[in-house]
Amino acid sequence: MRILIVEDEVGLADSLRRGLTAEGHWVDAVHDGRRGLEAALSGTYDVIVLDVMLPGPDGYEICARLRRLDQWTPVLMLTAKDGEYDEAAGLDAGADDYLTKPFSFVVLTARLRALGRRRGTGTYGELRAGDLMLDPGARRCRRGGTEVELTARELSVLRHLLENAGRAVAKRDILDEVWDSPAETDPNIVEVYVSSLRRKIDAPSGRRSILTAHGTGYRLSPDGG
Repeated sequence: MRILIVEDEVGLADSLRRGLTAEGHWVDAVHDGRRGLEAALSGTYDVIVLDVMLPGPDGYEICARLRRLDQWTPVLMLTAKDGEYDEAAGLDAGADDYLTKPFSFVVLTARLRALGRRRGTGTYGELRAGDLMLDPGARRCRRGGTEVELTARELSVLRHLLENAGRAVAKRDILDEVWDSPAETDPNIVEVYVSSLRRKIDAPSGRRSILTAHGTGYRLSPDGG
């Protein structure tokens, strides 16, 4: 993969660049928000590793600006912050995944591989529930006649729910299906993504497609809510 690292800790950035290069990836590293945004806007990368705390535009601002400009390269956000509100802020800005420092290089590379795969065209056909349509291959979601912009991870969670429309799906099953390292991931992260999906596909039209299955997980209404 072609990977961009935007990280102001020069030692960490160089370590990641060397490690990822040794695994066969083509890697660029920059150390401030301005250059990071310029490089990211080039559209030449398969995945972007983006630190939150940067000189100049921070990671949240960079990610949000990329999405506003219809640049959908998958973003893995790195931060020294912890907690669900920081994670939610990253997802709201358009990040596809989130990793808190310090982190395992093995976990980082697994998540990058997962993001790289999800950017591909895939082999899934269109999935529908009422007026909700998802085309995982084209990475397109539509509610009625309105396009809904989803991150790669949101798309994968919604795909799994649509494939099981009408059935209760456990949080652990979603985690196992969508995350590459489910044993090392807090199952509550699923709640963050489901909340984000509800804001995007249900709230604008006052619908309730993704229902809570108490004691189990979630169920997507087969008629789209």
